[in-house]
Parts: sequence; structure tokens; C-alpha cells
Amino acid sequence: MNKMQAGILAPVPKQARHMMFTLKSGADVKTALVALAAQVNGEDIVAGIGRSSILAMGREVPGLKTFPVFDQARVELPATPYALWCWLRGEDRGELFLRSLRLNACLAGAYQAEFVMDSFQFGQSQDLTGFEDGTENPSGDEALAAAFVQDPSPGLEGSSYVAVQQWLHDLDTFGAMSRDRQDNTFGRRLSDNQELDDAPPTAHVKRTAQEDFDPPAFILRRSMPWAHALRAGLMFVAFGNSFTAFEALLERMSGAEDGQLDALFRFTRPVTGSYFWCPPMAHGKLDLSALDI
Repeated sequence: MNKMQAGILAPVPKQARHMMFTLKSGADVKTALVALAAQVNGEDIVAGIGRSSILAMGREVPGLKTFPVFDQARVELPATPYALWCWLRGEDRGELFLRSLRLNACLAGAYQAEFVMDSFQFGQSQDLTGFEDGTENPSGDEALAAAFVQDPSPGLEGSSYVAVQQWLHDLDTFGAMSRDRQDNTFGRRLSDNQELDDAPPTAHVKRTAQEDFDPPAFILRRSMPWAHALRAGLMFVAFGNSFTAFEALLERMSGAEDGQLDALFRFTRPVTGSYFWCPPMAHGKLDLSALDI
């Protein structure tokens, strides 16, 4: 499959910037998306369109919806329904900043930038806790199957659905834990990233073992740490061929499935939650034919 936005499959970059936009009153969404399509190459910029943008044009994308609410969740899972998401990827933070200014100017007629957050690679794709992120990511053909739509309908094949959450860590609380408690929170040893055979049922790896779901809940994670002043956490990004796998994982983590809360919530919590549809590529730019553009 060569129609997808290539940045989705590529390893996480050294530096990144997340930009989320809301719609302005009376926005000409179609014109703005045409301009966006010419800016996005799917590698340096990965773009996702929110449901409010689609509805503003009187269109629908199969499977695109708003962030879920689980009535039985034991923690708050905020939903922040932004209209557009752009993930700027690169090596130089200054260059990303300048590129974001150009992108913002391109969209200014219809969209307002409401959320901008820089993220970065830490160590060997580690979270700021020191634990490796995305250990269970699928690869090769399995990654293609998990992350991209196979529907041959025009404008859908090669597209992807993405869930984006900003998680806020309490690193003081985490740092005060014993090493055993830290390891049992994740279900892996920090020293060698090996999964613990005797990890408690609340451990993150136990709650989110993707093969334990029916059907298996495989997602392609492209998460990166963020830090601003003295606050920090993880920009969680999960691509899928639908939102089904992500929702199964989040429902179990939150305790909505069986009342058992993922141990990660001892020191971290999500502060945003958004869904987007990432169009495929055609002729070097976003393919918006599914929207009749």
C-alpha cells in the first residue's frame, strides 16, 4: 500500500509539534482543506481531520466519530473535539516553529489554532519515566493491517484513524515509588524492559495486552514526551484502521470494563482526547476525494 501518509509508518522523529484547530464562525472549510492538501506531504506533516470539519461540509466519513464516554469509567477521560490536527515532524525545533507559522497562516481563514504542543524523542523512544514506549507495536504487514483502512472505496484506502491524548505526569509521585512499585506499575523491568511474569493484574501490560482482546486490539503507537515549564507528560498518538481497538484498550484501562483501574493512573492522567481521520495521499498531496474535493 503506497497511498498512506508515510509519516504514520516512519519512526518517531527527534522533534515534533502538535497543532489542533477549531473552526471559525462561517468558515469555508472546503477552501481551507484544499490549501492544506497542498501543504501536507504526509511525511514532514501528518494531518487528521475532525468530525466537525466533515459535518461543516455536509459530508460523512465512515467510522469517524467523537471521542468516547464510558459511563462506568473510574477516572475522568476528557473529550476535546478539535476540528483539525497537524503533526509536524522534523529534527530542528526552530524549523518546526517556522513551519507551524506558515501552516497557521495557510489555515487562518477557516481555522483557529487552539492547542500547540512540542514533543521530542527521549533516549531510545522512552517515556520521561524511563520506560520504553510502544514496545508492543506491530511491524511490517501487521502494522499496515492495524493502522490503515483496506476499504477500496475512492479516497478511503490507505487512510487511517487516529486518537490523540495529552497525558500529564506527576513525576514527583512516580519518582517517590520504589523500583519494584515502578516496575509493577508498568509490568516491565526498567533495567531491561523485560515483561514481568508475576506482574499484578493492574499492571499496564496486563491491562493492555493487545492479543488478549477479542478481536485482538492492535494499534500503531507514535507517542512522544512533552515538557513545558515544570509540567510534562506524554503526547499519546495511536493510529488504527478504525477506533475499535483503541476504545477496547481505553475502556479496560479506565476500569469501565471490569472495575479494575490501570496502575498508570497512580501518577498520570489524560487532559485531552480527540479523534481524527487521516486521509490517504495521491499525487504528492492529501487525497480528499472521499469528501468530494
